[in-house]
Amino acid sequence: MKPLLLAAALVLLAPAAAHAQVAAGTLPNTFDDRAARPAAAPAPAPQAAPAAELSPEPASEASEETLREIVAELQAGELDPGRMTDDLAARLSGQTAAMTPVVQGFGALVSVAFLGSRDGLDVFNVIFAAAETQWMIGLTPEGRVSALLFRPAE
Repeated sequence: MKPLLLAAALVLLAPAAAHAQVAAGTLPNTFDDRAARPAAAPAPAPQAAPAAELSPEPASEASEETLREIVAELQAGELDPGRMTDDLAARLSGQTAAMTPVVQGFGALVSVAFLGSRDGLDVFNVIFAAAETQWMIGLTPEGRVSALLFRPAE
């Protein structure tokens, strides 16, 4: 406890010149009077990012089969981390509880269609009874899942 008190005493004894470099300003209290708020400049319209081109290379049979298995595991609430790289398994361990009810809410799997490849990942359009999604999956040469992402279909 003494080192903490000593450090506090040193801060209080610092020369005034060390504190002189602090800048201060005033802002209107916008919580009390809405009319006192400064006029905000209109936000620029968001620019759509150009869609990255998908390569037409065929997906490996393993990526579609693995994706179907992962979807089935998520819908059953039992994602197997053994099929993934250690890094991906660690990243997904904290997210599985949130992902599972989302994927379960999509309903039954209707179809899986390969769209192309991008940055080493195979991209699939996955249609469920209640949602259309896009999934990206990457596999190591040994067949372990190294990347797994999904989002609403574009």
